[in-house]
Amino acid sequence: MFGDFVRLLNSNAPYNLFGLEDQDYKKAKVVVLPIPYDSTSTYKVGSRDGPMAIIEASRNLELYSEELGRDVSKIGIYTLEELAPDFDSPKKMVERISKEVSMILEEKKLPLLLGGEHTIAVGAVDAISKHYREFSVLHFDAHSDSRDELMSTKYCHACVMARIREMCKSCYSVGVRSIDQMSAKLYGNDILFMKDMKKMSAKQIADKIIKRTKKNLYITIDLDVFDTSEMPSTGMPEPDGMRFGEMKEILSIILREKSLIGIDFNELCPIPGIAAPNALAAKLIYLTLGFAFKNPK
Repeated sequence: MFGDFVRLLNSNAPYNLFGLEDQDYKKAKVVVLPIPYDSTSTYKVGSRDGPMAIIEASRNLELYSEELGRDVSKIGIYTLEELAPDFDSPKKMVERISKEVSMILEEKKLPLLLGGEHTIAVGAVDAISKHYREFSVLHFDAHSDSRDELMSTKYCHACVMARIREMCKSCYSVGVRSIDQMSAKLYGNDILFMKDMKKMSAKQIADKIIKRTKKNLYITIDLDVFDTSEMPSTGMPEPDGMRFGEMKEILSIILREKSLIGIDFNELCPIPGIAAPNALAAKLIYLTLGFAFKNPK
């Protein structure tokens, strides 16, 4: 206990997610892949700094969760080195991510990706689609990300769900409040819009997600799904979004029913001098792992 106090007081924790002293890849159930990539960002650049900002904030979290009544890190979490961006083309970057995630899956470990822009999710789902016959993609985002092409590429942050739907027929988007007209016509039935969520409780939202998704679940969380009052640090901020408490409750309910097979957290665009959004992201990741792994053994 005293050692944990010194860790927090001196900020001497190792530079990995949650500042874990004893990382062991063989024993780890979760493998973290930081991806500092934002080459197709169209508004505010800087999400390439997101992974390190999350890791920095996470090193200052208490490993004991008073909410869950345990130390979630005991499940075994291993942080890999940052995945160097491929600047040749967005498609090649997606292929590189897919290869890395495939290696994690082959070791029967849960891949946890830290973005970077949302395009990282395409590579992750490509790998997932080669390892699982049946699964759903649950997509939390302020934007539908359903354009077929933008800036002369199909591998852009605004095309994420268009590419993912080519690999997975069971996709459900939550929290959307920005969408182009064509996407609204094509995919509106697979989206739970924020305007409708305003009339629903977290339990009702979670129940709807459970009904619309398969047992094996890949989750992709664009942090701009949160309201800008809690999460101003994003590349495409959109007001009137979800709240941290609401998201916690939704995830805790759905992960009682579903098997998490992979997850990414993306689009944190750190603002110098404002640490709270980084801490929100780190805390959300820690709690989500706690919801997914209820029994450390």
